[in-house]
Amino acid sequence: MKILITTDLFCVETNGVVTSVKNLWGELVKLGHDVRILTLSETSRSHREGNVTYIRSHPIRVYPGVRMSLSHRNAYIKEIVAWNPDVIHSQCEFFSLGFAKYISKKTGAPIVHTYHTLYEQYVPYIIPGKRLGRWIVRVLSRTLLRRVHTVIAPTQKVKRALCSYGVNKPIHVIPSGISLEQHKVRLAPSERMEKRRSLGLADDATVLLNLGRLGTEKNLEELLRLYADAIRKTEKLAFLIVGDGPDKGALEALAKKLGVSASVIFTGKVAPCEVQNYYQLGDLFVSASTSETQGLTYVEAAANGLPLLCRRDPCLADVIREGENGYTYESDTEFFEHLQRIMTDPLWRVRAGRCSETVAAKFDKSQFGKTVSDLYARLRKKVEIDRCLQKNTAQPSVQSRRGVRCF
Repeated sequence: MKILITTDLFCVETNGVVTSVKNLWGELVKLGHDVRILTLSETSRSHREGNVTYIRSHPIRVYPGVRMSLSHRNAYIKEIVAWNPDVIHSQCEFFSLGFAKYISKKTGAPIVHTYHTLYEQYVPYIIPGKRLGRWIVRVLSRTLLRRVHTVIAPTQKVKRALCSYGVNKPIHVIPSGISLEQHKVRLAPSERMEKRRSLGLADDATVLLNLGRLGTEKNLEELLRLYADAIRKTEKLAFLIVGDGPDKGALEALAKKLGVSASVIFTGKVAPCEVQNYYQLGDLFVSASTSETQGLTYVEAAANGLPLLCRRDPCLADVIREGENGYTYESDTEFFEHLQRIMTDPLWRVRAGRCSETVAAKFDKSQFGKTVSDLYARLRKKVEIDRCLQKNTAQPSVQSRRGVRCF
C-alpha cells in the first residue's frame, strides 16, 4: 500500500508523537509498504528529504515549539496528490490534519487518525478558566475528527475520553510500540558506576529517576516536594531528572528553595541514542504525571529493568503490575510507604526489574506496525466496498438487469 503519514512534529523535537511516528514508519517499510511523511518545516521554506516532505511554517506563541501552516497551495502537496496514497494516517489534530483532509478530498484516500494527546492537561497554558478550556477541548476534538474515517487510541484511557467528547467514529485501542533492541543493551557495572559518579551520584544512593519533557503538565513540582520530604528521613537518596523543557528553570529554583539542589541533578536534553544509558543510572523510575495518554517513558523505563513508582492513572494499567514491578500512589503517605518498602528490599527490586522487562516486551514496535498495517487493510477494503454499494445504489436498474457485483 501507499501510505501517507501526516504530523506537525517529526524531527524538530523528540517526544512521544515523534517516537511513535518514526517507529511506525520503520515497521511499515519493513512490511513492504511505500510510506511517505508530510510534516511542518522548522523554517519558512518547504523542502523534501527522501520520503519526508516539509511544508513551510511559522511559529505561533501559543505553546513552545508550536508552528503553523495553513496553505495547501504547494507544489509538494500537489506531488503527493498525484502520488495518490491508499491510506492517510494523521498523527496531530491541528495543522497537518488540514493537509490530510485536503489530500483525502482530492484522492479519496481514507484517514486514520491517532489521538496522542489529552489536551485538557494543556489548557492552563492558553486558557485560564479550566471548565471553559475543557469544554473547548471537547468541542474541538469532536469537530476536528468529524471527517476522519477511524481513530486509534493508544490506551483505553484515551478511548474513554474520546467517547465522553461525543466522538462517534470507530475507535481502536492500539498501544504505540517502542524499539526494544535499544533498551536491551545494558551498561557494564563498572561503566554504570563511573557514569553515576560523573554526575555526582553517591555509590550507595538509591537514585530516583524521571525522564521526559520538563513541562507543567508533567507535575514534577509534586515529585520534588515528595523527594524533599523523603530525603529528610534518609540521606541515601538522589533524584536524577533527565530532559529539558520550558519548566527547567522553575524546577531548578524550586529544588533550591526546598533545600535539595545538592542531590537533585538536572542533566538537560540527552541524545535519543543515549536514553537507555540514563535509564540504567537510576534505581527507581518515578512520575507524578496524569497527562500521559500512554506514557512511552514508563514502557522504556520498564524495558531497561527499572521498578516504577507513579501517581495512579488509567494509562498505567498495562505497565505496572501492582506489587510485582512497581506501585502506584494517590497520596503522600502511599508514596512514602511504597518508597520505604522498595528501598529496604533489594531482592524485590531485582525481581521487579525482571518483571518490568517482561511487561515491556508486549510493546515491541514490530507488533505495533503489524497491527496498524492490518487496520489499514481492513479500512481500505471497507471503503472500496462502500464505494461499490454507493455506485450500485445510484444505478439500480442497470445493476439489477446485469447482476453486477462489486465484491
